[in-house]
Amino acid sequence: MTGRRSRKTGQRNGPRTGVHIWTESTYVEAVRLNPLHAYMANNKLNVEGVLMLEQPFVRVPYENYRKVFRTSQRNVEKEFGPLQNASNDLVNRAGAGTLTTEDALKSVDGMIGRVESLKRKVCSAYLEYPIEFWLMLFTPLRLWLLLLCLHSCDLKRQLSDLNETAGKPTLDVMRERLEHLATIESIQSTTEPEFSRWADTRLDRWLVDWTLRNGKERTAKRIARDKDIQTLVDIDLFSDIKRIEDALARHSCAEALAWCSENKAALRKIKSTLEFELRLQEFIELARQRRNEEAIAYTKKHLAPWQETHFEEIKRASALLAFPPTTTCGPYKRLYDVARWANLIRSFRLAVYNLNTLPNEPLLHLSLYAGLASLKLPACFDTNTKNVDCPVCDGESAALSAATNKDVTMAGASTTGSSHDAASHKSQFSPTATSTSASSPALMIGAMMSPASVAQPLGLGKLAEEVPFSHHANSTIVCRITGKIMDEDNMPMAFPNSGSVYSLEAMQEMAAKNNSVVTCPRTGETCTFSELRKVFIS
Repeated sequence: MTGRRSRKTGQRNGPRTGVHIWTESTYVEAVRLNPLHAYMANNKLNVEGVLMLEQPFVRVPYENYRKVFRTSQRNVEKEFGPLQNASNDLVNRAGAGTLTTEDALKSVDGMIGRVESLKRKVCSAYLEYPIEFWLMLFTPLRLWLLLLCLHSCDLKRQLSDLNETAGKPTLDVMRERLEHLATIESIQSTTEPEFSRWADTRLDRWLVDWTLRNGKERTAKRIARDKDIQTLVDIDLFSDIKRIEDALARHSCAEALAWCSENKAALRKIKSTLEFELRLQEFIELARQRRNEEAIAYTKKHLAPWQETHFEEIKRASALLAFPPTTTCGPYKRLYDVARWANLIRSFRLAVYNLNTLPNEPLLHLSLYAGLASLKLPACFDTNTKNVDCPVCDGESAALSAATNKDVTMAGASTTGSSHDAASHKSQFSPTATSTSASSPALMIGAMMSPASVAQPLGLGKLAEEVPFSHHANSTIVCRITGKIMDEDNMPMAFPNSGSVYSLEAMQEMAAKNNSVVTCPRTGETCTFSELRKVFIS
């Protein structure tokens, strides 16, 4: 407790230690180091704390590689089945003696065509002559054995090509990201230069993530190129997201349905209904255009398989065939509402995030939340105590605009608040004292808007709405006039009637200029300097 004697020692306590006055550089530093690290007293790095937000960093390339492998596997299985059936039929007919040379050549041509459909070339090392030469020399049985060798060789070549084209770049990305994370395992303290460099790179990654989520792809690519972190960010993933979202904004479901087809198993695993929602929207568009016959055929082909889980929705949508788009009937008017496309865009993005274990909010926001929670105080949402240098007060927010105009007065008890330095209030002077833990500069991170809509630029105050108020065991009060912390050497002084509190230094300076008379800049209350009361902070 400041300004009181300790019950245990009988000595007067000094001012609260550890009060940190934030500057712009220290605020950016806090964002860079991330409060979630849970530093220990000796600055030893808590690796588990660092890795809390890094799961998507590794998971995204892993999911991409798994998707590439499954796509290749499906293609191989799709072509290998008919090839195996044709070869078995060829062997059986050859064994029965019913196979003619013309039929054999026709069957072999078909099998070769299927092998070539995998977009792989026959191993030329095994053939120094054209295939037609071997077809004329080999018996059907020997030809079958040759085809097996060729197909096996082609399959190996396919997997090798897959590794070089689609798989290898993804493996390189995974390797570099794991090496990037492994760097912190050799770092013992947060004060080491290696950790500062690593944290700088992470901040760059988070900035790229934020720009990508907000549709600023060119900015993201520029940052990634300038910082040489192309393999550490997910530009390709968000480019695909933007491409599909743009198609949905044009009222086209084709791209999104193709994505659902590629990720059918994963969507089924997380019980996503995105594909059904897209199919339902396509049916609605057919009904909107009054193409009833096509709509009925579409229902039988694409909506009927969903009857077990979405029967009510299908039944309700089927009634659209009897209701025109101009209907005023509530349930069907809502189905025709074009706002459903915006909902589809949100549903698609959430599905992508779930598949890649990405958080719904930018990683930069999640990191900032921790710092904002330590700064957020009730005074931040009082329009009379708003401070342009406080990041929580920065920007318009619903809570701030709806806040009531309340005076912050001294009631002889402990108070909490944020640092609202009066010196920074040039257009809105609010002299009443408020308590604080820090004085923070404004740090704009740009327009916090979705890619589908354009909004006015907002500050960190918008993010602060989502976090709880900070907790302070001891209060620290800053004078609205001088901007200095009030302590035992600069006692808080309260006006006798209004209870407005200012520092002793400010009151002494005002009294010296006005014949020992002081005036509250806010309430206009006037009294002599001797009438002011000392305030003890608890």
